[in-house]
Amino acid sequence: MHQPELLAPAGDLEKLQTALRFGADAVYLGAARFGLRALAGNFTLEDLATARDLCRRRGKKLYLTLNAWLRPAEYPDFEAFVEELRPLDLDAYIVADPGVIAAVRRVDPHRVLHLSTQANTTSAQGANFWAGFGVARVNLARELSLDEIALIRAQTRCELEVFVHGAMCVAWSGRCLLSAALTGREANRGLCAHPCRWRYALVEETRPGEYFPVEEDERGTYLFNSRDLCLLEHLPALVTAGVDSLKIEGRMKSIYYLAAVTRIYRAALDAYGADPAGYRLDLAWRAELDKVSHRPYGTGFLLGGQEAGVHAADSTYIRACDFVGVVREEQGALAVQGRNRFLPGENLEIIGPGMRTQGFQVGAIRSLNGDPLAAGQPNSLVRLALPPGTQPGDLLRRPVF
Repeated sequence: MHQPELLAPAGDLEKLQTALRFGADAVYLGAARFGLRALAGNFTLEDLATARDLCRRRGKKLYLTLNAWLRPAEYPDFEAFVEELRPLDLDAYIVADPGVIAAVRRVDPHRVLHLSTQANTTSAQGANFWAGFGVARVNLARELSLDEIALIRAQTRCELEVFVHGAMCVAWSGRCLLSAALTGREANRGLCAHPCRWRYALVEETRPGEYFPVEEDERGTYLFNSRDLCLLEHLPALVTAGVDSLKIEGRMKSIYYLAAVTRIYRAALDAYGADPAGYRLDLAWRAELDKVSHRPYGTGFLLGGQEAGVHAADSTYIRACDFVGVVREEQGALAVQGRNRFLPGENLEIIGPGMRTQGFQVGAIRSLNGDPLAAGQPNSLVRLALPPGTQPGDLLRRPVF
């Protein structure tokens, strides 16, 4: 049976290692320039070389985002950068701008190209057009329904990639001018200020300081606030439709988000691939997604617009767990690098690859030198008794009640 790739984001080397460890088949990331996440951790040339080696040792693929829309003066620098990238032999570049495609073809004519969702490809005719310029894979527009995806699959030989989880944008395939208009930070150049998440009101010019809510209906005023995408329940339908790559959004999210979401989609894909006829969605997987910080989930346009794409009540995040720390190996023994404060006597959970989850109560907390501590603190390295089977790279979380 056709088994699609699970493609996860990486904002830095730690996140890349987390994505690989928790089940990604491929990872996408960005350099310091020419991508659409300028405020993410991003990778230097040296980092990219390290990332490539890590992926190759595990038999995974690595894709670099070069999907910003360039201005005329930027092309000389861009072509020089592509020349610097050539020796790294990355598996593909993710591009959107036709000028960028032409520039890569001049400098590095044999590099595999994937088309970003920013190109808003909505038909097989569009996919075939890009294939004529050497594009091997198209990340389809998020506005498409499942039936439309299946129809495109039947009419093109391009690989097809679809987002299955993460933040959404109310603009057409993310090509938004709101941030540039209100703040001068251009979303299409990687600097989005996310004004779609702000609360808006009206002010009448003769009554300054009096704010009147902009109401879509009785629910509230967050008219542009997209729900987060969650297509876990629809993975079998996407596989059957012939999608080649299932993509998770989130290069700026935490390693906890990355680990928790990746391992869930990995488990679901593996279960369906092993027994399509007997596959049943494990409700525990869906419950796990609620333990990750998120806005209310929705299916976007996959079901033909049957579910509202915005959450107008507010723009707050929902979560059922706090990310507490990461297990490290220090001086031949396990330690915990804190991300949030935690105390002796607290009940925490360890999560690892393969849906491994184990609860435990925190005992004594000590420094690496053995000195007793009142608490584990953010960024500190501490020793404590961990459950059997705990491994470096596992994560600690605290249930939120």
